[in-house]
Amino acid sequence: MTGTRAGDGDGEVEREGDGIRVDRDKATGVAVVTLDRAARHNAITLEMAAALTAAWREFRFDDGVRAVVITGAGERAFCTGIDRAAHVPQPASPYSVDDPLIAIGPKANDLWKPVVAAVNGMACGGAFYLLGESEFLIASETATFFDPHTTYGMVSAYEAIHMAMRMPFGEVARMSLMGTAERLSAHRAHQIGLVSELAPPAQTLPAAVACAEILASQPTAAVQGTVRALWAAKEAARTQALAHAPHLISLGNLDPGRQAELFEGRRPGDGCRVR
Repeated sequence: MTGTRAGDGDGEVEREGDGIRVDRDKATGVAVVTLDRAARHNAITLEMAAALTAAWREFRFDDGVRAVVITGAGERAFCTGIDRAAHVPQPASPYSVDDPLIAIGPKANDLWKPVVAAVNGMACGGAFYLLGESEFLIASETATFFDPHTTYGMVSAYEAIHMAMRMPFGEVARMSLMGTAERLSAHRAHQIGLVSELAPPAQTLPAAVACAEILASQPTAAVQGTVRALWAAKEAARTQALAHAPHLISLGNLDPGRQAELFEGRRPGDGCRVR
């Protein structure tokens, strides 16, 4: 599958629909999960969230899949988080928040096979649930990273926590607090260690697949054990931090009507600084 579009050659498209595409290459043991809503910047619908959860859980039982690549269709965006058209009813209790993205990542579904993210274009907000639970990131040279939450009156909790596990504190604090005013360039992301490799846009997915093929070719138990060991090094702090997220969101978010006003009030000409 290296150098080809996922699903070509020996690959088979095992699932297509619900806004995601899953391509498995039986010869290499690599599966490619593609967020497949390029026209909507691969924003995640509730159906996509459920499909992602199902895909990760399927991989747990599929010995033919030994490594996974997560990517987004097109070159404009990897993912821009939850689709704003999604309606998520919330319980009345201030102690409960139903987060539709909480189980879209591999680790949330107890998958310890290695996952490589191929990031093309924008990655923001809810995209960090997926990036935060990948082993490492390969990004297009034109990729950008940002977190719009504060601009629209929302607490960046899960997103900031996921990124704090893989970025220097000052960098994730700046990205989380600056909102839409600033974007982190792929080159800066590479400098600070968020991204492990940069590639031209057309080569981002092949570069990620090439790494995944190497991972899939090595003894499975040793690879999965190493993945588990790496995550164990930070799991206690991560779990404790995520437990606070629902309460911080309940306390700090503006009401949905005010959030919508802020979102609708944005102007196409509003610029952002890329650093």
